[in-house]
Amino acid sequence: MPSALDPRPAPAAAGPRPVLPKRRRRVLALPEARWALAALVLFLVALPLDLLGAPPWLWAPLYAAVYITGGWEPGWEGLKALRDKTLDVDLLMVVAALGAAAIGQVLDGALLIVIFATSGALEAVATARTADSVRGLLDLAPTAATRLLRGDVEESVPADALTVGDVILVRPGERVGADGQVLSGTSDVDQATITGEPLPVAKQTGDEVFAGTVNGTGALRVRVERDPSDSVIARIVKMVEDASETKAPTQLFIERIEQRYSIGMVIATLAVFAVPLAFGGELQPALLRAMTFMIVASPCAVVLSTMPPLLSAIANAGRHGVLAKSAVVMERLGQVDAVALDKTGTLTEGTPRVTSIRPQPGSGLDENSLLALAAAAEHPSEHPLARAVVQAARERGLALSEASGFTSAPGLGVTATVDGRTVRVGSPARLAASDPQTVSTVQELEDQGCTAVLVLIDGAPAGVLGIADRLRPDAKATVAALTTLTGRAPVLLTGDNERAARRLATEVGITDVRAGLLPQDKVAAVQGWEAEGRRVLVVGDGVNDAPALAAAHTGIAMGKAGSDLALETADAVVVRDELATIPAVVDLSRRARRLVVQNLVIAGIFITALVAWDLIGTLPLPLGVAGHEGSTVIVGLNGLRLLRERAWTNSFGKDTS
Repeated sequence: MPSALDPRPAPAAAGPRPVLPKRRRRVLALPEARWALAALVLFLVALPLDLLGAPPWLWAPLYAAVYITGGWEPGWEGLKALRDKTLDVDLLMVVAALGAAAIGQVLDGALLIVIFATSGALEAVATARTADSVRGLLDLAPTAATRLLRGDVEESVPADALTVGDVILVRPGERVGADGQVLSGTSDVDQATITGEPLPVAKQTGDEVFAGTVNGTGALRVRVERDPSDSVIARIVKMVEDASETKAPTQLFIERIEQRYSIGMVIATLAVFAVPLAFGGELQPALLRAMTFMIVASPCAVVLSTMPPLLSAIANAGRHGVLAKSAVVMERLGQVDAVALDKTGTLTEGTPRVTSIRPQPGSGLDENSLLALAAAAEHPSEHPLARAVVQAARERGLALSEASGFTSAPGLGVTATVDGRTVRVGSPARLAASDPQTVSTVQELEDQGCTAVLVLIDGAPAGVLGIADRLRPDAKATVAALTTLTGRAPVLLTGDNERAARRLATEVGITDVRAGLLPQDKVAAVQGWEAEGRRVLVVGDGVNDAPALAAAHTGIAMGKAGSDLALETADAVVVRDELATIPAVVDLSRRARRLVVQNLVIAGIFITALVAWDLIGTLPLPLGVAGHEGSTVIVGLNGLRLLRERAWTNSFGKDTS
């Protein structure tokens, strides 16, 4: 691979990695978000007025507005579900809120409305953002291509009008118009969007190229091998959409039992009211007993058994740089029993860096002087390897001489005159390195997973630079922690080459390596594990990881350099790219699940005792309300324990903040 190329003339080639166009709808463009915000604002205005003892005519209309703005949509959807003979959970919550208001517990009912309206809004935002990013992915593929006709006549055509067998011209800096095979020309192509490889890949006659990847400085003639609708980019879009649609509907644990519980509660309430009347009882005592029963048996405490621990875990994780997109995500994180990790940008930093400087014995150069000459020659180039060399020189504080006569040959390297000497920097294979010492050094660096860059001065080998994507400092500890949590070592899924993948895997303690994978291969691997009953956590950052993130039980994206599609498809985002937070948040989720179980036991004890009292004896309505509210407060405070800093520190055995 060459070490540098000419500056790319097209803006699309700038920057280290292609980024998806912004197509996000504003949050308030979603009706669910607008109604939830209105309900929240009205609640926050009414709450202090109520607590400070203001006249009811001040706060009661505000609470009523909360019920309307936050409850009408879930209520309407619940009524439509009821028409289909399904008892919707949100409808039950609206009924419970109205029931609370009917006996004077207006504040509690309004709080329930706000919680459920906010939850629905967050789900709508997440769904909309994913859809926006999937549509934005299509913009990675160019809209036009240059088709070559007989006599090398050029014709600009829409990219989707290309057919198999057409020959297209891809100029320097352009995006490749279709999947195909190189007929002639030599260049480097940045295909990070497809394979995740951190460095551009040298392409020559016979090599395969993909639509949407960015050409370097050489011109390529490419024969179209796939219809544009079947290109890798198009298939990535389809895989993300299919995985998102076929992924089993997610529910909180409590939602899976609440449907039956609520139906049973409604039936029991009607029975408590009707049975005494059938035996000649009076209407008012029967109604009062039924109302008390409905309050003490209502699912409010059961629902609040779940939400505070999960929301507290979400808030705590957010403070430490992990964004879980919903309570469902936080619950699912604790269920994972297998982990698949991407390589570039996940276990590594995703940016090439000079890791080794080897001056040739007898060249008269030390590390700094060799690096300074190479950096001076590379300075005019914008190639990622050239930037790595120049950056290494700057980090050492080296002064760079001015280079003259700069030239670059695609697939070969650069040549420049520095301080009166001719300096060539490029691929050892292309520069025909034959000196035994040089060949040995190159082989040693390549065995370590580095890209070797040869430096010639006045035609003689002067040294070799080793350039590699640097491993994240916490990668090894993270792999060990995930192994402990899940009982099996993570698997490495990467589009990079086998040798580089295995070298890195050995460093971090991974034995199962799947290298050279395209996006569909990653999806197939994840689906295979899921079919075996595993609950797979996938961690990645690129467009090529998005289908696997969508197909997995839970997906986590690295936030700093992650593509828009990966960030929106993933269930959670590591905002600060700290790998150590991944096992920490998994363990935090498991602690939240344990608190949920504790809360359900507490709520169950209260409900059982109060219901028995109401049915066997005579439970005063105020005492029933106090018992119901007391259980709600207890489970709520128990769940809030996860807000403490110590909850995160203890979740992984050390503080990762």
